[in-house]
Amino acid sequence: MSKPVCVIVGIGPGNGAAFARKFHNEGYAVALLSRKTDYSKQLEQELESSQSYACDVSDVAQIQSVFDQISQELGPVDTLLYNAGAGHFRNIENATMEDFEIDWQVNVRGCAAAAQAVIPKMIEAGKGNIVVSGATASLKGGANFAPFASSKAGQRNLVQSMARHLGPKGIHVAYVIIDAVIALPRTREAMPDKPDEFFIRPDDIANSVYFLTQQTPTGWTFELDLRPAIEKW
Repeated sequence: MSKPVCVIVGIGPGNGAAFARKFHNEGYAVALLSRKTDYSKQLEQELESSQSYACDVSDVAQIQSVFDQISQELGPVDTLLYNAGAGHFRNIENATMEDFEIDWQVNVRGCAAAAQAVIPKMIEAGKGNIVVSGATASLKGGANFAPFASSKAGQRNLVQSMARHLGPKGIHVAYVIIDAVIALPRTREAMPDKPDEFFIRPDDIANSVYFLTQQTPTGWTFELDLRPAIEKW
């Protein structure tokens, strides 16, 4: 029996790698998508049932081409994790129109294109999962978050629309709001005075994302927000 296929769009040493390891350990064949493949190629060597693909999500034609390749090489996609993101952190006075355009291309249009690439086969199968990595900025716009917050708010509304349309067709669509600083070497180095419990660990995020994909249709979660216990909210 072939393994179910999980596609992770946006592979890096944080959440992307944690998602890959979690779903690999749970018996999935994992497609590792990233704009540059230096890191994903290393991860491919670590995870036996995984394959790395170069994919720039600002290029819609490339998204469709890569997903066609995945379908041929690994099989139909059971789970799509959209973890790609772009962020320009500027206020409305100093943000450029290019900042807005790039953030929208990656956070909204790329998400829509990746979803469109997997939806037909999921509908045919009568099941599937699409989980998108969100941010607090999808709910509130900070003064210096104009391009990023507007694109993440658009992403959240897109994903909610997808969930309402695709749920009756058997496809579980969920949005995970990560309200925390992720524990990475660079974030720990930048915040040396913060205790361990201030940060959220990628493995903990991955466990929660996997949990979402195992829910039954009679009790689906649309939106899940994750934060450390000491985070102010």
